[in-house]
Amino acid sequence: MLLSKIHLHNFRNFKDSKFDFGSSLTLIVGDNARGKTSLLEGMYTGIHGRGFRESREFELITWHEAQALVEVWIGDREVETIFQVNLQKIEADRVEKTFYVSKSKKSYFQYKRLQTKAVLFSPEQISLITGSPGRRRRYFDEVLTTIDKNYGKHLRNYENALRQRNKILENYIDESELESELEFWDQSIVSDAVYITAKRASYIEYLNKHPQVDGKKFSLDYKKDECTKDRLEEVFSLEKRLRRTTIGPQKDDVVIYLHDGNDKKDIHLYGSRSEQRLAVFWLKLNEIRIIEENYEVSPVLLLDDVFSELDVSNKKLVMRVIEEYQTVITSTDDHLEELARMPEKVIRL
Repeated sequence: MLLSKIHLHNFRNFKDSKFDFGSSLTLIVGDNARGKTSLLEGMYTGIHGRGFRESREFELITWHEAQALVEVWIGDREVETIFQVNLQKIEADRVEKTFYVSKSKKSYFQYKRLQTKAVLFSPEQISLITGSPGRRRRYFDEVLTTIDKNYGKHLRNYENALRQRNKILENYIDESELESELEFWDQSIVSDAVYITAKRASYIEYLNKHPQVDGKKFSLDYKKDECTKDRLEEVFSLEKRLRRTTIGPQKDDVVIYLHDGNDKKDIHLYGSRSEQRLAVFWLKLNEIRIIEENYEVSPVLLLDDVFSELDVSNKKLVMRVIEEYQTVITSTDDHLEELARMPEKVIRL
C-alpha cells in the first residue's frame, strides 16, 4: 500500500496544508526551520498514530490552537482509504486522540491493524548507539509494539504497576504492613515483566540471526534484568532502604558488537562514527525485514536529512534500500547527486 497524500490542520507549523506524494520517491526541499521534519512527522503520525520527536504530544498541535487533524490517503491504484488522527487538548499538557478509518471511529489498535507501516531514518538515531540504555529500550519497545499488538499493553501495565509499587515504597510508614501492600503489585509487575523480557529476547535473537549488512557483521548482547518473585524477595531489604524498585526490564540494556574475524568490539565504546551509523542502518534494515515478514506489506521509508551526515559507503547503502520502497526524503538541497537517476516528486517548503 502506498501513501498518496496528506492533509495537516493545526499540526506543528502547518495551519491547513495538503501534499501529494510520488509512488517511488518524494523529495521535500527547503531551508532550515521551514517545516520539512514536521511534514515528515505528520506522515509518521498519520501512519503510527503518534509523533516521533518527543513524548509531549500537545506540542504536535499548533501553538494557541486546541485541536489538530492529520489525514493520510493510503491504498493502491484501485482503492484508497482515508486514515484520520484527531488530537484534542484536554489540559495544558495533555492530548486526547481519536482515530478514524474511512470516517468510521476506531480504537488505536484497530487503526494500527488496518494501517500500513513506516520506518524512520534520521541522523539523531545515532543515539541508539551513543545514547543511554533508556534510548535503546525505547527503540526496541517501539519495534515490538509495531509487530506485537499485546506488547504495548503489557508495557503500559508494567509501567503503571511500577509507578504504584514505587509510591508504596516511597511513602510506607509501617514496615510490618509493607509486604501485604506490595503483594498485588508484585504479582502484576512479575507477570508483565516476564512477557516483556521474553519478547525483547526473542527480537534480539532474530537480529542475531540476520547479522550482515554491507559486508559487516553485527551482533547484540541482551543485558536483561529479570523480575521474578524470587528476585523480588532477594532485593526486598535493599528496596526498603532505597524506597524504590531496583530490578526489572526498566533496567535492561543492549550492547552492540561489530565483528572482525574472531574478534568483536563494543561500538558504543570503540566504534568510529561511520561504524556506529552502519550499526543503526543494520537495526533499521532488520526493522523493515520483520515488518515485511509479519504483515506482508512494504513499509514507507521516511528519511530525515540523512544524506548530509553520511559517508560515501553509507550513502550507497541507503540508495540500494530506497530503490525498493516508496520513500520520502527531506533535504536543504534540491539537487542531491545521489538521487539524480531516480524519478522523483519534489515538494518545496
